[in-house]
Amino acid sequence: MGDTPGRGGAQRTCPHKPGRSEKYELRPEGVVSGVCPRARATPALSASGFTWEVKANSRAYNSRFKEKAFLCWQRPKYKTNIIHTAKYNFFSFLPLNLCEQFRRMSNLYFLLIIILQSIPEISTLPWFTLFAPLVCLLVIRATRDLMDDIGRHRSDRVVNNRPCQVLVGKSFRWKRWKNLRVGDVVCLRRDNIVPADLLLLASTEPSSLCYVETADIDGETNLKFRQAPMVTHHELNNVKKMASFQGKVVCEEPNSRMHQFVGCLEWMGRKYPLDIGNILLRGCKIRNTDTCYGLVIYAGFDTKIMRNCGKIHLKRTKLDLLINRLVIMIFVSLVLISAALTVGFWYKVKEFKTKHHYVAAKHARTVATESFFIFWGFLILLSVMVPMAMFIMAEFIYLGNSVFINWDTQMYYEPKDMPAKARSTSLNDQLGQVEYIFSDKTGTLTQNIMTFKKCCINGVLYGGALPGTPPRPGHWPWVSTPGLASNKGTLSRPGAGRGPGRVIIRAGGQRPAPLANAT
Repeated sequence: MGDTPGRGGAQRTCPHKPGRSEKYELRPEGVVSGVCPRARATPALSASGFTWEVKANSRAYNSRFKEKAFLCWQRPKYKTNIIHTAKYNFFSFLPLNLCEQFRRMSNLYFLLIIILQSIPEISTLPWFTLFAPLVCLLVIRATRDLMDDIGRHRSDRVVNNRPCQVLVGKSFRWKRWKNLRVGDVVCLRRDNIVPADLLLLASTEPSSLCYVETADIDGETNLKFRQAPMVTHHELNNVKKMASFQGKVVCEEPNSRMHQFVGCLEWMGRKYPLDIGNILLRGCKIRNTDTCYGLVIYAGFDTKIMRNCGKIHLKRTKLDLLINRLVIMIFVSLVLISAALTVGFWYKVKEFKTKHHYVAAKHARTVATESFFIFWGFLILLSVMVPMAMFIMAEFIYLGNSVFINWDTQMYYEPKDMPAKARSTSLNDQLGQVEYIFSDKTGTLTQNIMTFKKCCINGVLYGGALPGTPPRPGHWPWVSTPGLASNKGTLSRPGAGRGPGRVIIRAGGQRPAPLANAT
């Protein structure tokens, strides 16, 4: 999420994007031309055409669109709103986990030694002496990965089962997020999380404004505003009209561009342009808006935030990479040492057979064959240079560190009753390896908390003393403080019939807004 159009944010394709006033006052509402103005402003998108069509309150129409999956098999084009962030399922856990396990050089090394030990001609130790510890190590790591993935499945289940109000017939009914489909009309209240990428249709705010918080998307806590198209703001003013709404949104295919959206709303024979300022992205939180209504355009993995997540891959710490390099170096050194010992054996066995010709009948093999077998025997004997017990102890250390993180009382956040939680037991060894922290502002690392202290409005002092206490003569704040005189105009007069001392702060975006309205 970035700045809304007209906020001064950098844009990708349009060198100039009109602000809200230009959009709704200088430009006519009804655009009767065949192509939206936004489509002409982006040649790449207009060349490919708009192939994403969503019709409101019509699941039958939206379900007709199919896409090719494999050969002649087709699947629905529009995905459901179910998300899965876990790496494994019941069938893929064993093969995928074993594949990830043997990407570690240490496991490949131990597997090679076990294979060599199972060959009787070169075996110097029983094969099960190393096989049992390796199986134990694999089981410990697989159990740890399974517990981490079970936590992801639980988190997905919580998200997919969140409730929301969906228009069914002529009334809004409570449904779960996973039951949402493209084309549904959703009702959101204050502090609700947006369940999918929605086109804002209307809200209870003036001009159908909607304030959103995008902290879960880009980390910004300052509020941004979105606005519904004027035609839906004026027409869709009750539930009955919402139920009869048959508008169709024609827009671009799902993509990962969080700051851009191009499309049109086709309704009542006219086309109305849409941009990112009309869209509520999944993951945003509704703020300072009592009620708003939206049309689901992208759902599930088609939403912009899920398109930005990418594929789940195996995370490796610096310690894992270092151990891989060390194992390779140790293995190379073992090969060199075994080769040197084999060369020494070559000369000694030739000298031995020359002096003791009577033992040649019992040793029918050639010197080269015996040297080849003795090389692998030396490699097995020296394999203890990579200790198996070290890796097993490291796994228990990882598990213990994650438990200690969960038990840490100094990381407990009392206002929200939230303890620390190690979601991954394999990454906690990197916590002590942070060398540099780059931050654009202090609020990223701390908290931006503004505490109301004191102000004087219309000659009445608020804060610091009892409400309604007049200031002392000669101590007017705007007289003693030169900078406050210009801020006096941002405070309105107290309204009749409302309690004194009530301050409402409402701001969105990054432009300077009135600090407070005293009502």
